[in-house]
Amino acid sequence: MHATHLLLEEPIRMASILEPSKTNFYSAMTRIVGTLGSKSRSVEVLSGCLKAGMSVARFDFSLGDAEYHQETLENLKIAVKATKKLCAVMLDTVGAELQVINKSESSISLKADELVVLTPNQDQEANSEILPISFDGLAKAVKKGDTIFMGQYLFTGSETTSVWLEVSEVKGADVVCVVKNSATLSGALFTLHVSQVHIDLPTLTEKDKEVIHTWGVKNSIDFLSLSYTRHAEDVREARQFLSTLGDIGQTQIFAKIENIEGLTHFDEILQEADGIILSRGNLGIDLPPEKVFLFQKAAVYKCNMAGKPAVVTRVVDSMTDNLRPTRAEATDVANAVLDGTDAILLGAETLRGFYPVETISIVGKICAEAEKVFNQDLYFKKTVKYVGEPMSHLESIASSAVRAAIKVKASIIICFTSSGRAARLIAKYRPTMPVLSVVIPRLKTNQLRWSFTGAFEVGPTARQSLIVRGLFPMLADPRHPAESTNSTNESVLKVALDHGKASGVIKSHDRVVVCQKVGDSSVVKIIELED
Repeated sequence: MHATHLLLEEPIRMASILEPSKTNFYSAMTRIVGTLGSKSRSVEVLSGCLKAGMSVARFDFSLGDAEYHQETLENLKIAVKATKKLCAVMLDTVGAELQVINKSESSISLKADELVVLTPNQDQEANSEILPISFDGLAKAVKKGDTIFMGQYLFTGSETTSVWLEVSEVKGADVVCVVKNSATLSGALFTLHVSQVHIDLPTLTEKDKEVIHTWGVKNSIDFLSLSYTRHAEDVREARQFLSTLGDIGQTQIFAKIENIEGLTHFDEILQEADGIILSRGNLGIDLPPEKVFLFQKAAVYKCNMAGKPAVVTRVVDSMTDNLRPTRAEATDVANAVLDGTDAILLGAETLRGFYPVETISIVGKICAEAEKVFNQDLYFKKTVKYVGEPMSHLESIASSAVRAAIKVKASIIICFTSSGRAARLIAKYRPTMPVLSVVIPRLKTNQLRWSFTGAFEVGPTARQSLIVRGLFPMLADPRHPAESTNSTNESVLKVALDHGKASGVIKSHDRVVVCQKVGDSSVVKIIELED
């Protein structure tokens, strides 16, 4: 990868743009989160998604029940074993989401300038004049002139499948609205979003807690995507709840920023969360269009400096129905990578889109091209300056490993880790080459079983690195525990090097930077491979 690394500041020969892209074992450093649903739940399609580059599977509990998602997950486990591609599991909560309930599921046509009533009376049948909603406090939250958006799934910005409403008056518990654009809605549920208005619903609902307690614990989820995170306290409460469940106490919490409240409290949320999801669907409605890119750049920068994964959503919506993204979407994906994004999250494109595998493949290719012109030198200097001096011991080791790897043009960085923290810190400095995180378990009992096949039983440390840009996990044999001697470290290193050679990342005479613990000391060493 390092050999093709360029800088955008350097003049790029136009002819070089036309040269075919070189294929690598690691197709892209940027990760892809795929939302699984109706068009992406068969073993065949899931195997295709994994091969195309999906490393995290998202299960959205706004749609489908626990039984439906369990069937999908069982198919994913089969696909993981068949492809030998590791995949993490993310549970996405419903949170403070407002929904329109359309029990009959018949299409509803709304015409511009006509009136429609939003009512908490769910016994009403949904039609073009009255729409029952899931929240009885809307009339208290809104006032005349407020803007309400409504659409199926999340908002794509399409003016034919989502509706813009303006509050005309409040009548008791009902809200009368003027329809601002004509559209036809279809399906059992539509999402309702009130622009820049606080909705008095808990971030983690009782329904969410039940799903986490049953489905989440049973399946040892790696990530909890906390929808509608508005304050740091939301993350603290979610973490406290997870800690009571024992088995998933290690689950990482990713705060989903979806409205102005979340944006306002971003810094404190970032401190508490393990990562951030920039939910540009809802947020793009709360913010004026010309402000969305500013939030993205500021938020990704803050995540980068904190060494916490930043995930961007809503990038190739048109691929829900089309085989190719628009030029603007392709550029948007590339710019997200250049901003420093760790992962791209695909929603409708893989959930109900016609081309889930092709979408993942194309997004991966765009990411790989953007990574070649990512200005790593500038990024490294900026990060070192931000961290300041004196650095912590681990931060110093991590930055030194990356600087050494770039100076000697290493093919790969190998990092021995048990908690995953050291590997994540190395990835924070965005090396131009992959970071192979050799996860060495701390054996507590003889019952713990690990395998090299990439099965789901490998524990969260390895899988949780699958959302971090440039970090690729490899599972060490548990007979080599984390507190090991130098000789066992050497044998684990040999296994890691063999893995790199077999996958085509390392070849004869390549240089490799190794970061490992020897006794109480952390060591960075450079090795040159022989024939």
